Amino acid sequence: MLIQGITGNEGVFHTRLMLDYGTKIVAGVTPGKYGEKVHGVPVYDTVKQALENHEIDASGVFVPGILCKNAALEALDGGVKTVVVITEGVPMHDSMIIKSEAREKGAVVIGPNTPGLVSVDECKLGILDTHHVEKGNIGVVSRSGTLTTEITAGLVGAGLGQSTVVGIGGDGVIGSTFLDVYKMFEKDEGTVGVAFVGEIGGTMEEEVAAYIGERRTKPAVAFIAGRNVPEGKRLGHAGAIVEGTRGTAESKIQALTEAGVKVGDVPWDLGKLMAELI
Repeated sequence: MLIQGITGNEGVFHTRLMLDYGTKIVAGVTPGKYGEKVHGVPVYDTVKQALENHEIDASGVFVPGILCKNAALEALDGGVKTVVVITEGVPMHDSMIIKSEAREKGAVVIGPNTPGLVSVDECKLGILDTHHVEKGNIGVVSRSGTLTTEITAGLVGAGLGQSTVVGIGGDGVIGSTFLDVYKMFEKDEGTVGVAFVGEIGGTMEEEVAAYIGERRTKPAVAFIAGRNVPEGKRLGHAGAIVEGTRGTAESKIQALTEAGVKVGDVPWDLGKLMAELI
């Protein structure tokens, strides 16, 4: 793993936590900081320098929003195939450019505005809490970092551990959607079921529901946040914008239910619902 922005406050703090979890962070990048070390990790001025000295599979971007586009493109141009953009406040147009560039290069972008991902007991890239996860075979994909913790804790309480937990981010434009990640879980032999944590706004939940309704390859459960939000009110995430009758909690719940996905009324329902399915 490579951490871009490793010498900033967040980069330093979370690099320590990722290393403690067992993540193999081999390099960091901050322009002008070449030769420094953060928790023993060597720092380079550019991604190119890091790639010349290390084999890198993925990058975590802890770079301020205004500079994030250039950082992500630098990683993608260098051939890094997984880029996890933790940064919040990335301009939407910049996110569109990052997503387009990743598509051209056959790379995966998670985020922006994501808590990252955890392959349980193997690797963590980002800021997700790991106190409430246990090794198991349920994949979790979420738009909310905080709700992810509640959902994973509920699954563990029901005796169900997780294979991988992915926060896709709450912005209006993100690199990977619910459908993208569900397709990855379909191919993962270590995942037998998938838990979705959605919210009002956008149509990602309806899109993955249409796909699952046709295939139903792996059982799924879901929770949709915002069903009690007053009409016209927006959640904190930039992507939580309702467009007409689509994007509402009701439309998402209906689409998921018709596709055979069991939808919980509260976050802690998902453990019980998943246990019934598998």
